[in-house]
Amino acid sequence: MLQTVANSTNQPSRAAVSTATGLTRATVSALVDDLVAGGLLVEVDPPPRTGAGRPAVGLTLTSTGPAGLGLEINVDYLAACVVDLTGAVRQRFVEHADQRPADPAQALAALGALAARARLAAEADGLTVAGAALAVPGLVAGGGLVRVAPNLGWQDIDAVAELHRVPELADLPVTVDNEANLAALGELRVTGATGPSGDTGAGRPRQVEKASFLYVSGEIGIGAGLVLDGELYRGVRGWSGEIGHVTVYPDGRPCRCGSRGCLEQYAGQEALESGEPLAAAALGIALSAVVNLLDVPVIVLGGAYAPIFEGLREGIEAELRQRVLTSGLAAVALRPAALGADAAMRGAADAIIRAVREDPAAWLRRSSQRYA
Repeated sequence: MLQTVANSTNQPSRAAVSTATGLTRATVSALVDDLVAGGLLVEVDPPPRTGAGRPAVGLTLTSTGPAGLGLEINVDYLAACVVDLTGAVRQRFVEHADQRPADPAQALAALGALAARARLAAEADGLTVAGAALAVPGLVAGGGLVRVAPNLGWQDIDAVAELHRVPELADLPVTVDNEANLAALGELRVTGATGPSGDTGAGRPRQVEKASFLYVSGEIGIGAGLVLDGELYRGVRGWSGEIGHVTVYPDGRPCRCGSRGCLEQYAGQEALESGEPLAAAALGIALSAVVNLLDVPVIVLGGAYAPIFEGLREGIEAELRQRVLTSGLAAVALRPAALGADAAMRGAADAIIRAVREDPAAWLRRSSQRYA
């Protein structure tokens, strides 16, 4: 039911929630009382009366309840942000520094200190941090084990254990995921469905077309998050999306991964900063292969690509037109990320908030135990 309020375009009344969910008004009223008491919903004044009858009190998500702590470590920066239940960013901290000279424990300790600052500032602002999610540029296995992050030089690093060494984070649930996956989820939350929704006028809701897109994160390394029909596709082992190591020039430059001619050698952030003339073409070649294989209708360019999107667009689209078999039937839409360079840490924080929205009962149990 919390999701019904969260996904509403207005501030629905209890009666409207009852209609939308099919639950009885008595059941909805009891659930709403629990969610209000638990600090997840607030009641708002009704709009001015325009006709007969008493106007209904509306419901909306609280901005002073649980919040998500989003963390990101990348090759040249550390970042932390806090997002409240409404999706608003309440705290944001970024420190620019090359992480490659630091060993994993040092880098994660520095990130933990930044996260502690963000948490303390959020709690001073009346929020309760429900958990933290960490975005990393690498392959992540179950339990938060970073199997390999080639551009950081990491292998088999227990990021959760390292973050829990920071006293201010020791009591928080912490999850770890690939940064492009989390950025794609952040983009999905912001942009939502790609098709029409609402009432058809005959009492039946329109069919909502769920979003499908490829999110490409341009950093020193290049990752991708694939969203199909509104769901993130992770692959069998959770390691999909390593588009930066797709070969675009078979006899090309050596890559840190041990191969040659990888996309990130031509279109990674360092290549862009050096004025690499093949960046847009290399991206177009790699993206054409993805479209031909998966029939993805939309490509979203994020990270370092978002600010320079217009400079890359023409070269990428030229390759898409030439190489995508169906380009004459249905052009691929290319657009910059809505969240820009903050997409991964925003997506990480959103992952925590989404968990609260999807299972508010679990959060209420945790909250009651915390203050028992």
